[in-house]
Amino acid sequence: MKRYEALAETLAADIRNGTLPPGTRLPSIRKTVAQYGVSPSTAFQAYYRLEERGLVRARERSGYYVAGAATRVLPAPRAHAPQKVSTEVDVSRLVFSVLDGARERDLVQFGSAFPSPELFPWERLGKALARAGRELDPWNSVDDLPPGNAVLRQQIGLRYLGTGAPQPVDDIIVTNGALDALNLCLMAVTEPGDVVAIESPGFYAALQALERLRLKAVEIPVDPVHGLDLDALEAALGRHRIKACWFMTQFQNPMGASMVEDRKRALVALLARHGVPLIEDDVYGELYFGNRCPLPAKAFDTEGLVMHCSSFSKTLAPGFRIGWVAPGRYGEAIRHLKLMTTLSAGVPTQLALAEYLRHGSYDKHLRRLRHVLEMQQGQMIAAIGRHFPDDVRVSQPDGGYFLWVELAEGFDALALHQAARAAGIGIAPGPVFSARQGYRHCIRINYGHAWNDTAEAAVKTLGTLAKARR
Repeated sequence: MKRYEALAETLAADIRNGTLPPGTRLPSIRKTVAQYGVSPSTAFQAYYRLEERGLVRARERSGYYVAGAATRVLPAPRAHAPQKVSTEVDVSRLVFSVLDGARERDLVQFGSAFPSPELFPWERLGKALARAGRELDPWNSVDDLPPGNAVLRQQIGLRYLGTGAPQPVDDIIVTNGALDALNLCLMAVTEPGDVVAIESPGFYAALQALERLRLKAVEIPVDPVHGLDLDALEAALGRHRIKACWFMTQFQNPMGASMVEDRKRALVALLARHGVPLIEDDVYGELYFGNRCPLPAKAFDTEGLVMHCSSFSKTLAPGFRIGWVAPGRYGEAIRHLKLMTTLSAGVPTQLALAEYLRHGSYDKHLRRLRHVLEMQQGQMIAAIGRHFPDDVRVSQPDGGYFLWVELAEGFDALALHQAARAAGIGIAPGPVFSARQGYRHCIRINYGHAWNDTAEAAVKTLGTLAKARR
């Protein structure tokens, strides 16, 4: 990382944590040079980088100020009480009815589960895929059966090493995206009728997986700032025979919340005491806004109880359907299940991603992607502050591309979804994120698409619709 980038990250962290609140004037270039021991050129470049990311604004003959002073500060959503009973899951019809607009290009995609496809390096990926096709060895169709292509697994292993959570390369299993990995993990440790702890609100695909496998859900509340409620989890472990947990510890979907490292360590220790495996869904982990990749819960696993799942679908190559799992003690069971179900991930796409990771510019792409997402988050939050009802509450995560928006109790998010859809806007209403179909006054908004006049107008329309339904 260049010196101006490091300085920009330091100042960005102070802005995010409130040390430099909205409206604060940044130190002059002369003071910054003296304080940080950098050249004037480095200080100017750092301020320009912060301005590009929408974190600061220049005022003529006055200096640089932290952005956001012109908009109101929105409070975080409220935490919800834990549920004390397990629940049969029946959400698929609702999920399908809500999300069937994701493929409509004319729809403003605030409800999508994916960032904009325009954010990814398709030309370089295409070249890597073409090169992989030309150099394809017919024996790859056999050699790259589970656990998967050796070069790709080595590259994934290097990424674990770079984050400070090294994993044995021989243990990594390549899958058809992260969802395949997550489902394989769930099948490896449960049987129909078992109880699984999930987040609330939580990822609707986890709910659908439980529904398909005829498993029961115990919902553990997620705090919008601190992440999973460990006290509620401990109480649930004492009350139910929980066979597995499926949690996102970083930039959780839909809230965007993350657990700090001490809480991740405590989570792993708690589950180890009870002998309960953790399926860690970590597809957003590399979309952090700070200067260091946060450690996953897997980094604190000494018992082999954490199955860490991720993919390239949210960070590099949506549509390639390449994910993986670092399975801990469950590797053999997961490999066998992979062979019994989908057999293997696509060989050409495995080879193409291995080629890209070896010779591409993945880290450079990720830095650019993170900067775009951080800038768009600020623009979305500011627009919600301008257009939504005065009592709106909004999460402000340190990564990913989702906001959790809470409106007044009694608000009907499903009715808002229908009205927004009629106006050409997609949103994800709260009930799709709960086995109980709760959170009826909440919506999830995706800020992973380009911010432009269309997006601003769509937020204004949503705000008008929300005010009309109070």
